[in-house]
Amino acid sequence: MITKEDFNVVSCKSCGFHFTSPIPSIDDIGRYYKSEDYISHSSSKKGFINSIYNRVRNYTLKQKVKLVSDFSTGKNLLDVGSGTGHFLNQAKLDGFSVQGLEPDSDAVDFAKQNFNIDLEPLSTLYHIEANSKDVITMWHVLEHVYDLQKDFTQLVNVLKPNACLVIAVPNMESYDANYYKEMWAAYDVPRHLYHFRKNDINFLAEKHNCKLIAVKPMKFDSFYVSMLSEKYKGGNIVKAFFVGLKSNMRASKNGGYSSQIYILRKN
Repeated sequence: MITKEDFNVVSCKSCGFHFTSPIPSIDDIGRYYKSEDYISHSSSKKGFINSIYNRVRNYTLKQKVKLVSDFSTGKNLLDVGSGTGHFLNQAKLDGFSVQGLEPDSDAVDFAKQNFNIDLEPLSTLYHIEANSKDVITMWHVLEHVYDLQKDFTQLVNVLKPNACLVIAVPNMESYDANYYKEMWAAYDVPRHLYHFRKNDINFLAEKHNCKLIAVKPMKFDSFYVSMLSEKYKGGNIVKAFFVGLKSNMRASKNGGYSSQIYILRKN
C-alpha cells in the first residue's frame, strides 16, 4: 500500500497455512507502517475512508468491550498490539484493569497524551506472571506477530485457567477476499505476515491447549476493506459498498465474514 512493492502469499504444502513471502527483517519492517495511509495507527479524519473508519471505530469500541465482558472471567485485561489505545481506554471506562503492549512509539505517545495510558513494549509479554490474566485481546494483531508459535505459547501461559483469548483477524475465505483476489486490501502485505482461515485458528487453538468456543462477525470490515481495495484498483466507493454488502449477505449463510473474532478458552 505504501511502498508499492510486490510480495507473494504462499501456502504450506503440508497443512495449507498461508504466509507472506518474503518476510522483511524485523529491523526493516517498521518503515512499512510509517504513513497516515496506514489506518490502524491513524486518527486522521482526512479523506473519506479515514473519516468512515474513525466513525465506525467509535461505535465498535463499545461493542468490543461488551463482547469481552460477556466471555471474560474477570476484569484483568491484557491487550496486545494496542495501537493508539482507543480500545483500552473504552475498556478502562467499563471497569477493566488494563495493560497494553505496543511497539510503535508514535502510537504509544498518542495513548499517553490522549488517554493517560502507559503502553509497554511487546517484550513485556515475557515478564508477565503466568496464570494472571482474565482475558487477552488481539484486535487485528495476530497476523503481524513475528514468532507466531513462541508468542502464542506465552499468551496462553499468561492466561488463567478457563480464561479467554479474543482474536480478530481477516478471513481470506470471505467473499470480498475471493472477489478482489490479489488486490484484497486485507492481505496488507508485508505488514500481515500470516493469512488466516477458521481452520487455521482452530488448529492453533488445539495445538496450544485451548478450545475455540465462539466465532463472531466484524460486519463493518467488509465495507471498508472493499473501499480500500477499490482505491487500490482505481475503482469507486459505490461498487465497494455493494461488494461489502454481498460479502455480509453470503457470510450470514456460511459464516465466512471479511473479518472474524475468535474466542478461545484455555483448558
